[in-house]
Amino acid sequence: MNKKAMYNLTYGLFVLTSAFEGRDSGCIINTAGQVTSEPNRISIAVNKANFTQELVQKSGRFNVSILSEAADFSLFRRFGFQSGRTVDKFAGFADCKRSENGLYYITAGANGYISATVGQSLDLGSHTLFIATVDDMDVLSDTASATYAYYQSAIKPRPAQAAPAGKTAWRCTVCGYTYEGEELPADFVCPLCKHPASDFEKVTL
Repeated sequence: MNKKAMYNLTYGLFVLTSAFEGRDSGCIINTAGQVTSEPNRISIAVNKANFTQELVQKSGRFNVSILSEAADFSLFRRFGFQSGRTVDKFAGFADCKRSENGLYYITAGANGYISATVGQSLDLGSHTLFIATVDDMDVLSDTASATYAYYQSAIKPRPAQAAPAGKTAWRCTVCGYTYEGEELPADFVCPLCKHPASDFEKVTL
């Protein structure tokens, strides 16, 4: 079985934001889409390891900022490579505003946002699937949406040398994090982007 076939699925990229009891946070997700038009509902799938998932679960509200090809890698680093449990991701961050529901959305590197209220949730093991009714939305620019493939080819920096000569390493195909060792534990989770061992590729130098 060639697991790389999964990479050929088409994905967008989004910043999911939520808040609960005065704490704001956000994370990068690649699974958001419209599921019904009447009523207008969307679905998102969020890794349970993300603090933002906890905020959505507790508050029942979220915003999805649709990232565009104008998005800079620093946006992914801020919202994807650190945890909202230990870092205020909005501290010193000016490229955001609050929507009608009081939650942040991204204003630079995004071409639109959608505000929604959760109606149903489904435990999927590593992720939670939320089905939500759209409350508000707006278009922010006409720049094309960033796909996962575009992120890989044009936004994400090329990784530096993965490991010293003669050593084996495993590189996360999502964020570029490198784990050194002959074998990658089957239950390993990337400490940066929270993707599983199946998203790592072996690099031998």
